[in-house]
Amino acid sequence: MTALSHTLAVTWSPFVLVTGLLLIGRVAAGEGLFALVGSWCARGPGGARGSLVVTLLAVALVTAVLNLDTSVVFMTPVALHAARSRSTDERAFLYGTVFMSNSASLLLVGSNLTNLLVVADRGGGGSDFAARTVLPWVACVVATLVVVLAWRWRALGAGTGVDAQRVPFRTGPGTLGAALAVVAMLATRQPALWVLGAGLVAAAVDVVVRRRLALREALAVTNPVLLGALFVVASAVGWFARTSGFAADALAHRSVVATAVVAALTTVVINNLPAASFYAAHALAHPFALLVGLDVGPNLAVTGALSSLLWRRIAAREGAATSLATFSGVGLVVVVVAGAAATWLLGL
Repeated sequence: MTALSHTLAVTWSPFVLVTGLLLIGRVAAGEGLFALVGSWCARGPGGARGSLVVTLLAVALVTAVLNLDTSVVFMTPVALHAARSRSTDERAFLYGTVFMSNSASLLLVGSNLTNLLVVADRGGGGSDFAARTVLPWVACVVATLVVVLAWRWRALGAGTGVDAQRVPFRTGPGTLGAALAVVAMLATRQPALWVLGAGLVAAAVDVVVRRRLALREALAVTNPVLLGALFVVASAVGWFARTSGFAADALAHRSVVATAVVAALTTVVINNLPAASFYAAHALAHPFALLVGLDVGPNLAVTGALSSLLWRRIAAREGAATSLATFSGVGLVVVVVAGAAATWLLGL
């Protein structure tokens, strides 16, 4: 197999997987799944601070199950709704959503495209991957919660109560597709086609039965042009790394800490998807430490991941202002605390 064909064989599945997950997420949102989650978050015990904790834990679960890009697309409006329902500080909810989406994308192979790119050639099933990452994932989730709470603790104390409202929800193809996606990502080494199939079936049923998901809307959700561009860039970077030998020793003999730090800094420069393709082209001494840097590291800057770029667009659409300085300032603390905790656990 040539370097180019091998690179394409490794790179295609993550993008197919995320397309299926985004379709499932869109249909599930139409069924009221995310609105239901938002109402639970707004009614969380412990006032605004309790609601923030519940919201960010929900973001962590959606990220793990439906991919961080899906989480950012659908949970950012949920988080803002929860904050506004309590008339509390929405900055903690807004920034907490993107920080948690990145930090919590370490658990399953499908939680982040970088996970698939790095483990594609390394064997083992999804359950093996989850067994290795579960403790670092818990550490990342808890650390991100602590940092965001500490950052806006005083402002969150000014919130009001919220009226309990019943949100309509009906189990449908989107919810069932989400369940199938979880099973596929845990039980199979190549879940991409299964998840894409579930997404296409869910979207087709939604069109035929409910006439709700238009083709134009489906294209807007999956954003094939942007995903296609990232696929080309990631493939090109991976091909260059394999043929030039430039990255052959980049992380082959680095320590756990050095691997995580170098990976995190690289995401700021070239985004985590091309970075994953670049480093995964050759042998790695610590692939899971690489993933800590690639998954948590994008909290250093909005250029670090597709999820952060999507987050800014959605925040603007919802009328919420964002700041690059605030993102990087708070994100740096998240990366240091969460990354250190996860890296330490990997080194045990």
